[in-house]
Amino acid sequence: MRLHWKEGACFCISPDPRVEMTQCGLLTGSNKPVPLRSVSVTVLIRGFVADVGCELLYRNEEPGPVEAVFVFPVDAEAAIYAFQARLGGACIEAQLHEKIQAQELYGDALAGGQSSFLLQQEGTAGDVFSCSLGNLPPGEEAALTLRYVCELPLEPDGAARYMLPAVLRPRYTPHGWEGEDVTQGVPRVPQGELPYTLSLSATLQSPHGIDRVLSNCSLTPLSYTAGNRTTAQVSLAETPPWGQDVELLVYYVEPHKPSAVLEAGLPGVEPGSLMGDPAVMVTLLPSLPEAVPGQSPSGEFIFLLDRSGSMQCPMDSLGHLPQRINSAKETLVLLLKSLPLGCYFNIYGFGSRFESFYPQSVAYTQKTMAKSLQRVQQLQADLGGTEILAPLQAIYRSPCRDGHPRQLFVFTDGEVGNTQDVIAEVQHHQGTHRCFSFGIGEGASTDLIKGIARAAGGSAEFITGQDRMQPKVLQSLKRALQPSVTGISLCWDLPPEMEAALLGQGPEVIFFGQRCLIYAQLRGQPQPPDTAMGGVTLQYRIQDQTYKETLQFPLQPQDGDSLPVHRLAAKSLLLELEGARSEEDRRQALETSLSSGVICSLTAYVGVDTERMQPVQGPLVRRDIPLAGFDLMAGHSQYSAPHTFAVVTCSSHFSTRMVAVEHTNHLYKQLPPPKCLSWLYRLSEFIWGSSRNEGSESCKHSTPPGTAPQEERAREEYLLLRLVSLQNADGSWDLDSQLAAALGVSKTDARGRMPSKDVPPSVWATVLAVVWLHSRAAGQRDEWELLEAKAVGWVRGQAGPRLSECLEAANTLLGCTIGPAVFRL
Repeated sequence: MRLHWKEGACFCISPDPRVEMTQCGLLTGSNKPVPLRSVSVTVLIRGFVADVGCELLYRNEEPGPVEAVFVFPVDAEAAIYAFQARLGGACIEAQLHEKIQAQELYGDALAGGQSSFLLQQEGTAGDVFSCSLGNLPPGEEAALTLRYVCELPLEPDGAARYMLPAVLRPRYTPHGWEGEDVTQGVPRVPQGELPYTLSLSATLQSPHGIDRVLSNCSLTPLSYTAGNRTTAQVSLAETPPWGQDVELLVYYVEPHKPSAVLEAGLPGVEPGSLMGDPAVMVTLLPSLPEAVPGQSPSGEFIFLLDRSGSMQCPMDSLGHLPQRINSAKETLVLLLKSLPLGCYFNIYGFGSRFESFYPQSVAYTQKTMAKSLQRVQQLQADLGGTEILAPLQAIYRSPCRDGHPRQLFVFTDGEVGNTQDVIAEVQHHQGTHRCFSFGIGEGASTDLIKGIARAAGGSAEFITGQDRMQPKVLQSLKRALQPSVTGISLCWDLPPEMEAALLGQGPEVIFFGQRCLIYAQLRGQPQPPDTAMGGVTLQYRIQDQTYKETLQFPLQPQDGDSLPVHRLAAKSLLLELEGARSEEDRRQALETSLSSGVICSLTAYVGVDTERMQPVQGPLVRRDIPLAGFDLMAGHSQYSAPHTFAVVTCSSHFSTRMVAVEHTNHLYKQLPPPKCLSWLYRLSEFIWGSSRNEGSESCKHSTPPGTAPQEERAREEYLLLRLVSLQNADGSWDLDSQLAAALGVSKTDARGRMPSKDVPPSVWATVLAVVWLHSRAAGQRDEWELLEAKAVGWVRGQAGPRLSECLEAANTLLGCTIGPAVFRL
């Protein structure tokens, strides 16, 4: 039996519908005290780099010594570079060793009664680490601190996004896989019952100024510590729920400005080595021409959708948003409407098994689109576990189509034990496709999501909390529709006695609106102050046009303690080396890790308290640090599909009770849905058929007085998707009662206001729909831009000289003032 705790209710998954429950309790093996007392995080965010320190405070309140083991997530691309402990009055710096040697040193110290601590990557999972503190004497405290640096992604609205992973969900073990399940033994407790707290404080720095900070958690007011607003501080106002990752969105005054950071090497380290030479990080935003979307009929688009049981969970950890599977279905509607006529497509669903809409990708036509939308209606999160390797192999066995480059979109909220096998499979076929990946919900594996996107030259996105899936997915589709960038090269302009050695592979793919990060080691003679300048030029081709981006920067390196540029450069190189399998790459990865201090799968940090003269006495007892309760619908391979779910209400006002239901969809109906989602519930009814035959009056909705902002947003989403669901594959709309209802006008007015009988009804209908999108859904442009471009292209080819007249009449009917530029007049 497995439990899923959340906000006053515990969801129990059992293969036996007769199961009964009478009490709620810890999921740990015992009720012994847990020695971890607090987690304190300090973050220094400089532009798009974060330097993070995490302090774990332990206190042993048991009569004998304990070994505390804490398994936790970290972003897969974070570079952990330091680990230390305060034991009593002593401060002990851990040393990085080859992993087997570190484990032996740790074990020998425990056997000898010495206090010791160990930090290591768990298995092959690049985003799961364990921190072990052994022989902590009775009544004593210890503070363990790990430090890491990470790049911050650039959000579409210009924000730098920092995320502190706080959710470690179980790695699904595929059937027949013999690898280690690194999360199987992690104990769990209900939400709100963790015996330790979390605090976070952040210092923000930017030479261009800090505008504001947003978060999914409660923050203290932003405090500027410099008059020009280049430095600020902010903290969590209260301990956040442990069922969600902590996110900060930092908005700068000039987020897109190119930059170069040159960092001095480590003092005392021999020049010529990675840590001994200066290192530079160059950030460019290439000015790619934005292609007109929806014009090219080429391309094969394959959508691989996670349909495991956990996709029935809500998008947020509090249960205020729709289920993940429903949000994914709405996204598929927008994707299918946005594809160019004449391309090919297919939709796969996977869990413990997989299935596809078609044996092979089919041509995108009105018939195949309509048929696919009907099948999307029936999709449920009913395929059990999370086995992604088999459907990927099936997709790659399907031959690619000449003239239709393959674009793979992967949607998953899960984590798998065989992540490296999945990444290797994608990388093996990297020359045949691009992969765009989407991690849904808190706890999605950064190792998996980023790894498969990196392996096949795509992009990775994470959708958590209040994020909407649709804008990020449609943005990625827009990238996929752009012409390929080829001939990417770098040229350095340095003094004769200097040279640049690229660290990592450099930019392999460039998308419109994305940053391009370049790391390099600068070798040669130091340059005199205030005189020497360096430069780098990025050159690339799009079709027959050549483009260049050049940045000049001073060659006087900055001094610092944490060397974030060096650490990130080392991590970038390690990610590349660890993905390879040769013995030479393994040797180079080990050497890079040990010389830079950045931990990898081959190394571990170990520290031993040699100051204590007497060994710790008494038998050593292991205490695993629990994490917050999680969704176990993904389960293990023995639970191929969830059949029965139970709800146990845990409240002082209600006696414990169980309600058995057959599906989680029904389960959520047992709980009162948030009022703000009423529009979305009506939307699903409309899209999937029950409202499509109603008259225009019954489809009209007005905003009730006092509507909350969240409900207003839900209403806007409902109105947009209601209109989008009526669009044809070629981009046009039909003039009928359903369109009139979606536009908020009567069928009589919709037909009677046509400018001329010479105008085809579908042309008039399409002009009305486009005008409505620009006037009523302007804030959701990212979601409809592609399908609107398809509509404009179609109507320009059909309307002829009557288009201006149609636009004027549409503005009059809808009460708008949309200009002729929308139709490229």
